Amino acid sequence: MINLQPYQNPQYFAILVIALVPLMIGLYYGKRFRWYESLISLLFIFLIFDADKWQQGVSLLGFVACQTLIVGAYSYYRTNKRFKNRFSLFVLAIVLAIAQLVIVKFTPLFIAGHDSILGFLGISYLTFKTVGMIMEIRDGAIKEFNLSKFLHFLLYFPTISSGPIDRYRRFIKDYERVPSQDKYVTLIGKGLHNIFLGFLYKFIFGYLFGTVMLPQLQQAAMANRHTAWLGLSFSLLGYMYCYSMYLFFDFAGYSLFAVGISYLMGIETPVNFNKPFISHNLKDFWNRWHMTLSFWFRDYIYMRFVFWAMKHKILKSRIAMANIGYLLLFLLMGVWHGETWYYIVYGLFHALVLISTDAWLRFKKKHRQQIPSNRWTNYFAIFMTFNTVCFSFLIFSGMLDKIWFS
Repeated sequence: MINLQPYQNPQYFAILVIALVPLMIGLYYGKRFRWYESLISLLFIFLIFDADKWQQGVSLLGFVACQTLIVGAYSYYRTNKRFKNRFSLFVLAIVLAIAQLVIVKFTPLFIAGHDSILGFLGISYLTFKTVGMIMEIRDGAIKEFNLSKFLHFLLYFPTISSGPIDRYRRFIKDYERVPSQDKYVTLIGKGLHNIFLGFLYKFIFGYLFGTVMLPQLQQAAMANRHTAWLGLSFSLLGYMYCYSMYLFFDFAGYSLFAVGISYLMGIETPVNFNKPFISHNLKDFWNRWHMTLSFWFRDYIYMRFVFWAMKHKILKSRIAMANIGYLLLFLLMGVWHGETWYYIVYGLFHALVLISTDAWLRFKKKHRQQIPSNRWTNYFAIFMTFNTVCFSFLIFSGMLDKIWFS
């Protein structure tokens, strides 16, 4: 049976190109065939959840129905002046919106070796979309709920499985208009560039690091785990760098495909990666790595928590409050990746390094005349950040768990 999971093989891209041709012709001549966009979205979603994945497809349908009711009901409540603005109902809407994701994430923790029947490919990213909408409806940024636009936003197939995570207002702004012919030609050029770069990243570099090199380095690290510490150190170091490169090229390649296809469809989906390995510190890194996810957590969790805590005067110190926000943010991010200890440690490690980074930046600002800043210090900062990130990815990989506990 042909694997038609998103962006995995030539057959998927061949079907995708054929399906996009009528849409691209329409956009070139100034028309957006919205009914056709909906049709091909449903087609590719069907291809994802066809055959042995039919149960995931059923779970997706249930999820979409529930989220539509939750977001639609909350929007009606917020825009109807007869109702009072109750924080408890906002919290209830958020809890209901994340309920299916929470069940899916924690089922393996309580029922070992079993995944929840409510899970499906992309549930996290779709949940983030709806939670973001609920928060923006509460803020008044989203004024009305439109069923067809909501469904198109939620089920937009290029990004459905692993992002990038778009925002409703930005997406609808592109969806409601047709780019000029000159702009669309530019979008086609950018889209094709991203797609071919994605092929280079995912199918060449990703294959080289992930399929050719990584298994050998993992085998060497496991072979040395009880014998020579020096041998283990070198093999583990090689595994750390190789895994980091594989993680970047595989995920960045996928994101480039999603963004490139979106451009061909006249939707300027935000990019997910911006040269993350030249970051000068960890804060800079999270402004470059998996950007739509990191910005989502920043805007909808970190900033709102800090604002709420300061409003209620939980702590007097803004620095202490920001540090607690970091701990909360990255603990949640770690748990979101999984319930195992190394995901949680990965999140806490990033939080502690970010707290240290903020302290260093404050110290550096205060003593900027005494601390040198030149090309070499910039290179050193990039080198230190790169190695810090790679070490965090080693924790994330679970390799230390295999070495210590196998």
